[in-house]
Amino acid sequence: MTMILRTVFLLCLSLSAMAATDLYQFETPEQEQRFRVLLDELRCPKCQNQSLADSDAGIAQDMRVRVESMIKEGKSDEEIVDYFVSRYGDFVSYRPPVTPTTSILWLAPLLLLGSGAVVIVLLLRRASARVDDNDAADDSDVNQGGDR
Repeated sequence: MTMILRTVFLLCLSLSAMAATDLYQFETPEQEQRFRVLLDELRCPKCQNQSLADSDAGIAQDMRVRVESMIKEGKSDEEIVDYFVSRYGDFVSYRPPVTPTTSILWLAPLLLLGSGAVVIVLLLRRASARVDDNDAADDSDVNQGGDR
């Protein structure tokens, strides 16, 4: 009885593994590689911060089919990305272009890093000044005590 259950379990497991394989067929391995790269570069508009490869949403499935057909039509990667950006906006790309609207996304990390460096330098200078003041006060106390 246990052997039959194990066999049924393994059969179900192998069938589910076969169902998880991709149904996309390409003429060349280069096309398949481009497909994989594009799925990682494009973001699902419904699932925030999930690529098309990771998303199970219906719109992501439609987008994957569209990417496949555009690759088979001979479109370049840039044309495919431009198509989706024109349709869904810059959000769909993990690498948005530098434009006035996206400039804050590109400049914010640099501004935060620079302001953090300024704060650290100011704190270190303040701490160094306190140490110097304390040393000067200790020296004057020693000198005053010696004169009495």
